[in-house]
Amino acid sequence: MTKIPPSKMSDDEWDELHFPRPDESEFDRVVERAIPRRGFLGGVVAFGSGAVAMSSGLMTPGLAKAQTVSASRFPFKPIPPHTDFDIHVPEGYSWKILASWGDPLFDGVSEFDHETGGSVEESDKVFGENTDGMETYQIRGHQVIAINNEYVNSDINLPQTEDGIPQSKADVLKLQNLQGVTVMEITEDDDGWRIVRNSPFNRRLHHNAPMTASGPAAGHDLLKTSADPDGKHILGTMGNCGAGKTPWGTYLTCEENFNGYFGATSDARYSDTVKAGYERYGIAPEGRYGYEKFDPRFDTSKDPNEPHRFGWVVEIDPTDPESTPVKRTALGRFKHENAEATLAPDGRVVVYLGDDERGEFLYRFVSTHPYVPGENTDHLLDDGTLYVAKFNDDQTGEWLALTPETTGMDQAEMLIFTRMAASKVGATTMDRPEWIATNPYAVEAYCCLTNNKNRGIKTNAGGDETPVGGPNPREANKYGQIVRWYPANEDHAAETFNWDLFVMAGNPTVHEGLKAGSDNINEGNLFNSPDGMAFDTSGIVWIQTDGNYSNEGDFAGMGNNQQLAGDPATGEIVRFLTGPYGSEITGLCWSADRRTMFVGVQHPGGSWPAEAGLPRSSVVAIKRDDNDLIG
Repeated sequence: MTKIPPSKMSDDEWDELHFPRPDESEFDRVVERAIPRRGFLGGVVAFGSGAVAMSSGLMTPGLAKAQTVSASRFPFKPIPPHTDFDIHVPEGYSWKILASWGDPLFDGVSEFDHETGGSVEESDKVFGENTDGMETYQIRGHQVIAINNEYVNSDINLPQTEDGIPQSKADVLKLQNLQGVTVMEITEDDDGWRIVRNSPFNRRLHHNAPMTASGPAAGHDLLKTSADPDGKHILGTMGNCGAGKTPWGTYLTCEENFNGYFGATSDARYSDTVKAGYERYGIAPEGRYGYEKFDPRFDTSKDPNEPHRFGWVVEIDPTDPESTPVKRTALGRFKHENAEATLAPDGRVVVYLGDDERGEFLYRFVSTHPYVPGENTDHLLDDGTLYVAKFNDDQTGEWLALTPETTGMDQAEMLIFTRMAASKVGATTMDRPEWIATNPYAVEAYCCLTNNKNRGIKTNAGGDETPVGGPNPREANKYGQIVRWYPANEDHAAETFNWDLFVMAGNPTVHEGLKAGSDNINEGNLFNSPDGMAFDTSGIVWIQTDGNYSNEGDFAGMGNNQQLAGDPATGEIVRFLTGPYGSEITGLCWSADRRTMFVGVQHPGGSWPAEAGLPRSSVVAIKRDDNDLIG
C-alpha cells in the first residue's frame, strides 16, 4: 500500500494512525435496525438488547410536512447539486472573490506567485491560508473583517519541495506565518469588495505572534516552559477553526487541531500527568508538519509543556491593532470548533463550545458576573463555570458543572485537561460537535454533529463508550445531524434543557430507515456532514458542509460541499450554494448593511479560482443582483 504523506492526510486520518481505537467496545455491539423513517420519527426504535423511546417530538411536528411547505421564507430558488470546479449560487445572485491566500495586505508586497507560493519574507504580510471562521466589525467608520487561517496544505504552500515536507527552518517559518488569523480592513466600490492595503487595522497573528494567558490556568506549572518560566506569555495561535463575537465587540478565535504540530526528535520521559494528556489529546512522537526538526519549541523532548499552551479560545480586539491577544483558559482546553456567545436574562455571558473529535463533548461556559455595556469586560471570560452536556434519551438534558468537587481535579488541571474532567462526570459522547449557533429570535441553540464512523463501534480517545441513542441515533454515522436544545425557563444559563433533532442528514434515494435521514431530507436537498452554521437577521439558519463529495454510493446526488438555508419554524432546508470540487464551505458573516454575505472556500481542488496554477483558499462576497438585503 502506498503510504500517504502527512501533508495529504486529514486530521482524523492522522489521529487514527497514531492513536488507533479498539476495534470493539465493551458494551454489546449495536446493530442498526432497518426501519421506516416514519417509525423513527414517531415511535420507538429498538437498539441492540435495549430500546430507546423516541417520542413524537424528537423531530418537531413541522418536519413531517417540510417537503410540502412553500419556499416563501427563502428569497431565492434553490439550486441543484454541482460537481465542477466552480461556485454556483441562485439566479439573481452573484459572487466575487474578496481575498485569496497570498493576496498582499500592504503596498510593496509581491502579488501571488504560483510557482513558489510566495516568499518566506512576505508570508506574514499576506492573506493567510485555508480560511475558516470569520466576523465583521464596524470600527469608527471602517469595515474590518477577522478571518481564521486554519492550517496549511504544505504540498501546495511549499510547491518546490517533495510532498510538502519542510527542508529548512525557512520552510517551517513560512508555514507558521500562513496560519493563524488575518485581520484586515475591507471596502466596497464600483468593482466590488477589496482589501484596503496599508490600513492600520491590518495585521497577521501567526504561530509566533505574542499572546498572553489569563484565567485559572494561567501561570500553572503545566504551562511553564524554558522560554516562559511564568507560564503566561505564549507565542502563537494555531488550528484556528471556528470563531465567535462577544457582545462587547471582540473576536474569539478557536484553536482546534493543534496536536499534529508537535513531535519529538529523541526519546523522552514524561511525567504520568503529561503522558496521559498526550494520549488523550493526540500528541505523538512524529509531528505532522515536521516543525520539531527545525524549531525546538515544537520538540516535546525539549519542552514537554509547549502543547499545553494550545487548544484554547483566544480573544482578539480588532479595534486596537497594538493589543495583545488573550488565551482565555476558563473556557477549557480541547479541540475547539467555535465559540457562540450569548447573554442570559440576568446579563451573564454564556459561551457554547464544541470539541471536534469523534466521541468528545459539548460544553458551556457561564460567567460569574453580568456584562454591563460600557464597563470593563476583561474579567468576564476569566471568572465563571465550565459545564459539559448530558443528553438523556427522554429528550431532556442537563449541564454538569466541571469543578474540583465534581471532578476530583484541581481547577487549573481541570481546564488544561478538560476532556478528562468531562469523562469523570459522565457527559454524553457526541458525534463530533462542530459549530454552534443560537437563534436571535428564540431561546434555543443548535449544534452540528458532523459525523462519527466510530459511533457504537469504538470508544473515544479516553476510553469512554459511544453507545447509539439520544442525539446520536446511528451507528457508524456517515451523514451527521443537527441537535437543537431549549434551555429551561428560556435562560441559556439554566442547568437543564429539552432537546430534539432539527435534521438528520441522509440519503433517501439510496437507503431506507435511519440512513435515509429525517423527513425534511429529500432528493432536492441532499447533503452530508453539517459543519459551519450561523443565523441571519431574518431568523434563517445557514448550514455549511465539510463532507464526502464523491457523489457516489451512499453520497450519490449530494455533489460538492455546499451551503444550505434552513427554516427553524418548519424544518424546511434548501440548497443555496455549491463550492468548487474538493473544497469545504466554511465561515460565514455579513457586511454592516447586510447586503453582502461573505463565505469561505477552504482547500479547493484543481487550480481554483484561477484557470491554471496553485489552488487558493478564498473568501467570496455574495450579493443580490438588485442589491437588496441578503441576510
